[in-house]
Amino acid sequence: MMAAAMAAALRGWAEAAARADGAARAALEASASLLGSLAALAAQMRAARRLQWEATPLGGFPELRARLWQKQRGAAEALLEQLSGRREELRAVRDAVGTAGTAVFRLYEEQSPAELRLEAVLRRGPRCPSLADVLEGLQDVERFYRHLYLESKLLLQRLSLESLAEVEAVPQSWERIVQRCKENDIVQDTILKVSLFVENHRELSCSPGS
Repeated sequence: MMAAAMAAALRGWAEAAARADGAARAALEASASLLGSLAALAAQMRAARRLQWEATPLGGFPELRARLWQKQRGAAEALLEQLSGRREELRAVRDAVGTAGTAVFRLYEEQSPAELRLEAVLRRGPRCPSLADVLEGLQDVERFYRHLYLESKLLLQRLSLESLAEVEAVPQSWERIVQRCKENDIVQDTILKVSLFVENHRELSCSPGS
């Protein structure tokens, strides 16, 4: 009823999407923790800037102020480097989903209508989406991860130790990204569509007279 190669490609996509979903959520959560640490450090750096050192017992040790600033800045730069790594993880998620989706669409374009039996495959069943539904879902998931990566990238690129107040505010913006990802069901919904589609057409192909 459906070419075995198409079924295999869709199963491969579903596996890649499931891995990507877990990796994206982990990268977002890890980034949230790093951004929280960076924001706290930015607050300390701002406080150190405002402090009237000369009016404190440390006033007699002016080199301490420079040493403290250097230490804080080094710690902040280390956090920024770790965030860069998490951003690359989100890019890898985007690329993995895109590659898996491309494989499915390329195979679809190479198959002839006779091979796919489109008159049956494109028809929805009572508990099975059509192939058109599935392919549309794959495109939606790919767009979701492209947008997620772009939004995350743009936010992280704005981070600058020259704008400490903005650094302090970034965790709130990042949390909104995390929440949207948690509340978006498009990935799991599409994985379910793929599963129902492949299983339904496997049953049809194995049934007597098929």
